Amino acid sequence: MLFETHAHLNAKEFDEDRAEVIARAQENGVSTIVNIGFNAETIPTCMDLAHAYDFIYAVIGWHPQDAKDMTDEHLEWIEELSRDPKVVGLGEMGLDYYWDTSPRDVQAEVFRKQIRLARKLDMPIIIHNRDAHQDVLTILKEEKAADVGGIMHCFSGSWETAKQALDMNFYISFGGPLTFKNAKQPKEVAAKVPLDKLLIETDCPYLTPHPFRGKRNESGYVRYVCEEMANIHGLSYEEMAQITADNARRLFRMNG
Repeated sequence: MLFETHAHLNAKEFDEDRAEVIARAQENGVSTIVNIGFNAETIPTCMDLAHAYDFIYAVIGWHPQDAKDMTDEHLEWIEELSRDPKVVGLGEMGLDYYWDTSPRDVQAEVFRKQIRLARKLDMPIIIHNRDAHQDVLTILKEEKAADVGGIMHCFSGSWETAKQALDMNFYISFGGPLTFKNAKQPKEVAAKVPLDKLLIETDCPYLTPHPFRGKRNESGYVRYVCEEMANIHGLSYEEMAQITADNARRLFRMNG
């Protein structure tokens, strides 16, 4: 019943027990997982995982931290791979001003190129935004990202930022930090997001929810995000699981 919209199950942190982690996700009620490949190293392993499991799908793109390494050939490669029926979106793409491992102008150019590709392919995009809210929104507007829409992944911004993203046809996705006791702003924002625009994710192996904070995250823990979201909106766990799964299927254009 649960739809996990953002995982990195091909990460090295899962090399010892990947199959068991995926099995545990199913035992926890996860019926669909979207896994992310975001650079030259992770895109091939992401594709392999999507082909190995019928309920795992791929999103491929170029992460802002790796922007300085992306070439036009890489973009053509992403376009070619996107024809695979298991690829349901492009990303994660965006801006990261926290780590700043690539020059900001290079990040912006790589971001713009990927939005243009997504519009050409008519595919939704998954946005990585760290400490760059206004610049991300500006680029989304200038590149007409509303034409394809997508996900503001692991949202940590203000309601003002969320509102502008919603106006551009984006869904707002929350991960483990929503479950933290001190997560005042994320809870307040999540309460205001319309039900038909909410999504849940783990971003595993990162951002582990309470009560496992500090340990490796895994897709099965998306249930704790769903529980918190259900509490925030005064709904049952089952209702929230259904709502967020329906939203994800609609965004990724999955039938059934």
